[in-house]
Amino acid sequence: MTTPDTVKSVHTFTPKPYNGSSFWKAAWRSITRKTSRIIGFAIIVLFTLMAIFGPYLYSSHLPINTNAIYAPISWKYPLGTDFEGTSNLALIITGARYVLLAAALGALFTVIFGTVLGLIAGYFVGWSDSIIMRITDFFLTIPSFPLLVVLSTVWNFGHPLAMGFILGITSWGGMARAVRSQTLSLRERGFVEAARGLGLSPFHILFREILPNVSSYIGMNLLTSITGCIYAEVGLFFLGVVPFHVNNWGVMLNMAVFSAGAMSSPEALPYLLSPLLALLLLTLGIVLFLDAVDEMFNPRLREDV
Repeated sequence: MTTPDTVKSVHTFTPKPYNGSSFWKAAWRSITRKTSRIIGFAIIVLFTLMAIFGPYLYSSHLPINTNAIYAPISWKYPLGTDFEGTSNLALIITGARYVLLAAALGALFTVIFGTVLGLIAGYFVGWSDSIIMRITDFFLTIPSFPLLVVLSTVWNFGHPLAMGFILGITSWGGMARAVRSQTLSLRERGFVEAARGLGLSPFHILFREILPNVSSYIGMNLLTSITGCIYAEVGLFFLGVVPFHVNNWGVMLNMAVFSAGAMSSPEALPYLLSPLLALLLLTLGIVLFLDAVDEMFNPRLREDV
């Protein structure tokens, strides 16, 4: 007869998960273990602070200085100015909120849709698996960015929530297929069979037994999805298919290339390079931080278990 002790014994292949304050202590140890992780974490914190406090440091209507149009890089203008004499650094800081918020929401929706549908398809198999996988194949077949361009013609992307939702529903397919594959393997493990023998509900088995064992992949995918969402939304603004009534790094790129002629005008080059530098730095921070996230969520990489 299967007992709770049996379930505990078959669970021993996975180290004890963190709970409460122990998770945050272990997470901090993972971050501070390597210099590259500290640098990545510091970059992410910097851009997060910019997104939170940037609009309070600068008003929504940034000052125009016609005497400083395309001013070179200096102490007063660390990244130069644009075609209206506005500080490029101020544009980067005030634009960070929309960029990061929309990307974070897009990654969150991607993870939620992909995880839930992947778990259901992998655990129940049968007709539910077939339906979900056919829908997944549809979204994987159609390139997501052209689909975003088409949707942008009928959807108002001015609000970060709307942008994040659209980014999420067009990019969850790959994650759903990966989670399904892992769930198909885990559903035959001994601890899942024991949980079924105890009469535990499918909801409990999915979210208390199987989900913790795919948390490493989910954590990694959340960060990598943020990077993909950032480039997707900036690309949409750069193409001009999204209204310019919000401050966004993509708007800066669009104006620099198509209005300021930065590709052929050396004096306007800082206006073009500023958002590119912000994208590069933020991407670098996320990539460096991924190593720490993998250790946080992957029990086999933890040194304290």
